[in-house]
Amino acid sequence: MTETTVAKTEDNAPTVEASARVQTETIILDTPLQRGGKSITEITVRKPLSGALRGVTLSDVLQLDVTALIKVLPRITEPALTEAELRNLDPADLVQLGGEVAGFLLTKRAKGEA
Repeated sequence: MTETTVAKTEDNAPTVEASARVQTETIILDTPLQRGGKSITEITVRKPLSGALRGVTLSDVLQLDVTALIKVLPRITEPALTEAELRNLDPADLVQLGGEVAGFLLTKRAKGEA
């Protein structure tokens, strides 16, 4: 897991510092995506903030609903996946990506972490 830290300046603009942490996970795709002449073999998924979840029902995301994942994943992946790429993604890879997103939504207590 990679962590990035974010804080705010006097004018309330975000800056990188050492307080809040943004979690990421990298997924190795079973079936690489082709984007032009480039092959994408891994995707980094960032823990979504509430704004990235707009327009979807959290229960749909937790249940790995394809429509909800196709809406959220372009907002939180690096490289940013398009909806068309997600529709053509190997189902096993979509489950991997969705599982990470669902895991980000669970509390530490629900995950059994201290």
